Amino acid sequence: MRVGLIGLGVMGYRIGANLARAGKLQLVYNRTREKADRFSAEHGVEVASTVGELVEGTDVVLTMLSDDSAVSSVIREALPVIKGKVIIDMSTISPTTSIGLADQVRRGGGNMMDAPVIGTSIHVEQKKIAVLVGGPRELFETAKDIIGATAAAVEYMGGNGMGLYAKLVNNLLLGAYVAAMGEAYWFGVRSGVKPEDVEKVLRQLSSARSPTADLKVPKIRSGDYSTQFALRHMRKDLEIVQRETQNIGMPAPMSSLALQLYRLVEQGGGGDLDFAAVAELFKPRSNTS
Repeated sequence: MRVGLIGLGVMGYRIGANLARAGKLQLVYNRTREKADRFSAEHGVEVASTVGELVEGTDVVLTMLSDDSAVSSVIREALPVIKGKVIIDMSTISPTTSIGLADQVRRGGGNMMDAPVIGTSIHVEQKKIAVLVGGPRELFETAKDIIGATAAAVEYMGGNGMGLYAKLVNNLLLGAYVAAMGEAYWFGVRSGVKPEDVEKVLRQLSSARSPTADLKVPKIRSGDYSTQFALRHMRKDLEIVQRETQNIGMPAPMSSLALQLYRLVEQGGGGDLDFAAVAELFKPRSNTS
């Protein structure tokens, strides 16, 4: 079985590296050819010149792309040669979009699964991500065998779209949690508690402590927002949550408020920073008068 990967961004590059080291990746494609060539040189994997070439040359195609538009574009290019192929999309996109794309793939004679990731680029490097899979049950073991080379957990969530709905459960909570954590950190510091003591409360003593606090509180304290998960991607995911909750007629005030905060930071130029940069909204401003 030959496996291909489309998308060598922050997450895709690291996922691909794990698969290549495990002998489970034969072909890659990236819109920016230079990145694909660098990956090939590092990992001895072939490079395809087009999406169609990659799909034709493999049995299973993994995609890790930025948004609905990017995934839709790749599927559109793949459809003429999709018969008999399995697409495993690891991107976080709208479940509604994904279900529609899966239907197109099925009509073309192939199969598509959604397999979004819980975890950051650091977790990928440590092979500690969780992957939530939606799609045909009979293909789950095939997906698990491949994805297991880069993940600590690969879980079946149900039919097409269910992996994405489950992932959005996580990101709804995560987006609101990190915004609240930034507010809590600066509330403590601006009230006179020493920064190191606020960090200790949030990471060690709080009943709300979590692995996310261990990752993000040091970034908030130091102001080092080097990217583990880009703020613009969190904004995008919370926008998807808003659309999907509207579709089912459910109020979503917490994620709606968090979305506005991430938008403010992105409008200020922080879209490519780590999403913990939302905490900058609560930081005291220097007096310029």
